[in-house]
Amino acid sequence: MIDLRVITVIAVCKSQYMLFKGWHPLFHDSIGRESPFLETICIPFASFAILWGVGRWLLWGHCWDTWCRTGKLQQTVANCIERTGRGLHSGDVFTVKLLPAAARFGRCFVFRSTFIRASIDYAVRETPLCTTLSRDGYRVLTVEHLLSALEACGIDNCRIEIEGSRDCDVSAEVPIFDGSAREWVEAINQAGLKVAVDSCGESCEKLAPYLSEPVHVMKNDSFIAAFPYPKVNITYGIDYPQAPTIGRQWFSSTLLDESFYSKAIASARTFCLYEEVEHMRNLGLIKGGSAETAIICSMSKGWLNPPLRYDDEPCRHKVLDLIGDMSLLAQGGNQGLLVAHIVAFKVCTFALFTLFYLSILKIITVKLYRM
Repeated sequence: MIDLRVITVIAVCKSQYMLFKGWHPLFHDSIGRESPFLETICIPFASFAILWGVGRWLLWGHCWDTWCRTGKLQQTVANCIERTGRGLHSGDVFTVKLLPAAARFGRCFVFRSTFIRASIDYAVRETPLCTTLSRDGYRVLTVEHLLSALEACGIDNCRIEIEGSRDCDVSAEVPIFDGSAREWVEAINQAGLKVAVDSCGESCEKLAPYLSEPVHVMKNDSFIAAFPYPKVNITYGIDYPQAPTIGRQWFSSTLLDESFYSKAIASARTFCLYEEVEHMRNLGLIKGGSAETAIICSMSKGWLNPPLRYDDEPCRHKVLDLIGDMSLLAQGGNQGLLVAHIVAFKVCTFALFTLFYLSILKIITVKLYRM
């Protein structure tokens, strides 16, 4: 196989000769054989070879994702969904509407007439205890549970309108409900799904990002790693030595379909340590939190509001959050979840996920399949 970098070197070395030889000498030489035919026949391709070859060389190993066909069409909600609830951190009441959207539209929040795409490009890197999107001074907080449900249930395109009870605020928050994604999954199942079409009435096949080689990031004893794998497989671990009731937990499973997510992931609720509640409230957080919006564990007494829905509910909830964060990799109505074996341990901040995303950009090869 011919090495493109060798071709690039040859093209660059001969560029001065070939680029200025001209079309008239080419025609003359091609007929009269007054100079080597191999050199003259390359004249019309010299510029292209140089630009393309050098560009490939400079970008080698620093390309965008490998997007491959899934065999599925992009979808959207079949009917409007509207839910009202209280935000976990603000304590204010917000109404969220999920509206059908065209193919390739993706998922986008609309707040104060500002469009904020559910994309890593608009994610705030340093936000405590939630995932936040921001644009032009407006912010939408705690988006991870809703986005997790949309990604897992196959809602690839959706307009998400959100309104608050206070007109002066520049921040909105997705309602926390019971601390899980169950409310959203039930609403989606009730509304139904349909194939998304563009302005010409054409459907669009959904693509998925594949990993070409391992990648990992870590900070202290926390890490996220991903390995090439033919399916989406998530392994997650947590460790709370200060709370023996939680302790160290691991959850691992291949996400087969929406029904598995609904049964095994969506109902897992967010959790917190009772001894940390006062500190979080002093920071202005969890103003809307209560025993109805989370499961609370005391370091010495164990769970204060049982029963748990799963024995490893805290770990499963972390998987729920990770799916929501991974959905921010989606582009143009395509899948956000990386087709790979993703292994995460004690990922407590969105900043570490951002570093993981940036690492992915450095290694994944470009293979775009046109529809």
